[in-house]
Amino acid sequence: MVSVLQNVAIDCADPYELARFWSEVTGCPVHPEDGPGDEETRVMLREGPILHFNKVPEPKAVKNRVHLCLRPDSTRDEEVDRLLHLGATLVADLREPDGTGWTILADPEGNEFCVLRSASDRAGTAPHP
Repeated sequence: MVSVLQNVAIDCADPYELARFWSEVTGCPVHPEDGPGDEETRVMLREGPILHFNKVPEPKAVKNRVHLCLRPDSTRDEEVDRLLHLGATLVADLREPDGTGWTILADPEGNEFCVLRSASDRAGTAPHP
């Protein structure tokens, strides 16, 4: 017997607004039955588990023990710029001069996540449109 990963739960103050941010990040929809003011909101990823946002009363206080790592289909640097424009904040820039490394960002409620190098970054080629 095994267990199947159903969702990744993210505690937050405003589930719908945070789900909207992550919907933009992933290009995947917020569940059509979820809306402003809901205690729980979901982003329906194309593959894998659902992103499940839960309303909690306390604010985030310390570094995440579990975080999401994103591998963009554009370059890492283009994706970092896009996510900053969507409302993410820079936590740590661990990019190296040789192109390796990653960037740690935080979503609008302070949850950290990483942006890794894309396949084209790792291959040393430009992404295909």
